[in-house]
Amino acid sequence: MVINLNKNIKSRILNGHPWIYKNEIKNIPNNVTKGEIVDVFHENNFLGRGYYNEDSLITIRLLTRKNHKIDQDFFDNKIEKALKYRKRFINDNSFRLFFSESDGIPGLIVDKFEDYLVMQINTFGAYEYKDLILNSLIKFLGPKGIFEKDDERSAKIEGFTCIEGWVYKKGPEIIPFQIDGINFFSDTKGQKTGFFLDQRINAKKVMEISENLDALDAFSYTGNFGLHVLKGGAKKVTFIDYSERALNILENTLKANSIDSSKYEIINGNSFDILKMFDETSRYFDMTIIDPPSLAKSRKSKKNAFRGYKELNLRAMKITKNNGILVTSSCTQIIFDEEFSRIIFEAMEDTHKILKLVHKGYQSPDHPIQKNIFETEYLKNYIFLVDDKNNY
Repeated sequence: MVINLNKNIKSRILNGHPWIYKNEIKNIPNNVTKGEIVDVFHENNFLGRGYYNEDSLITIRLLTRKNHKIDQDFFDNKIEKALKYRKRFINDNSFRLFFSESDGIPGLIVDKFEDYLVMQINTFGAYEYKDLILNSLIKFLGPKGIFEKDDERSAKIEGFTCIEGWVYKKGPEIIPFQIDGINFFSDTKGQKTGFFLDQRINAKKVMEISENLDALDAFSYTGNFGLHVLKGGAKKVTFIDYSERALNILENTLKANSIDSSKYEIINGNSFDILKMFDETSRYFDMTIIDPPSLAKSRKSKKNAFRGYKELNLRAMKITKNNGILVTSSCTQIIFDEEFSRIIFEAMEDTHKILKLVHKGYQSPDHPIQKNIFETEYLKNYIFLVDDKNNY
């Protein structure tokens, strides 16, 4: 099936971006069906081949710029290429194996936790080719089990059945794995794929500067940053998260790493409220880590996200001791790096602090940033030395 684009399309498509919106299409044949593979042309030039979904604002998602047949060999090549890339740049046995558009299959995310895979489908097209994708994953990874954990919101938008369960063999509800020699658990009933692998490099950097510090890990989830800090020789870590389930897994994680109970405190609550309480009661830390979930799901909520990030960073700066460390992150793709930097600057002005940049990080290479697809660059991480302006 052939679909032609409007003459004046945006340069991002010509530069390799795989998304084609409905208003960029010149004509849609009456007999094209949802999930069908279509050939996309612009002024008689072949641009690529991808899957079609009339229910989505992103009507076509390109899979290839070549005249490839979309069959088992196609998906085999995609999975094999993604695996080779990870083996080249990641030393651990647990990593994000496949990162959607960055690896050439829009709507497919696969995380590898030791011998198990957790797969997430986000588009109707990926859902339609799931059997071929599973065949490729089994062929090249030979996993003990594959757990599918689809995004419910995406399933409703794209129009496919959201699945949560084992789709190949069986495995544990809580999957054990290691990063940097630390024992962790991926929760198949938790957020996203069960663990956030994208902070691995930033967490390791924080570990290197944690010796003898009293640290706070806010929005800790199951404790990635805090466990790295403890491994780095911290005196104590205070963990905060609103999810009781996540904190139960955190306790199991601490025990699995033989961490003495005197080395940590666990608080179940809203990190916004508790940071404010610490500020009001003058409780200070040598290191303050804030790694909140996405505060903006759409551009409509961007202003609220600005306010939220400023409030968090302002409170975090105020409870960080002079000459202490602030670790702050944003995983909201809608807020660009320069905007996040501006938010931090404004919080610094309001708190009369001085920040010295120690480290600027992004997501790890198993979540590859593809520069012609700006949506693939979402994680921002800063490590600052914090001091009072009056000390200068």
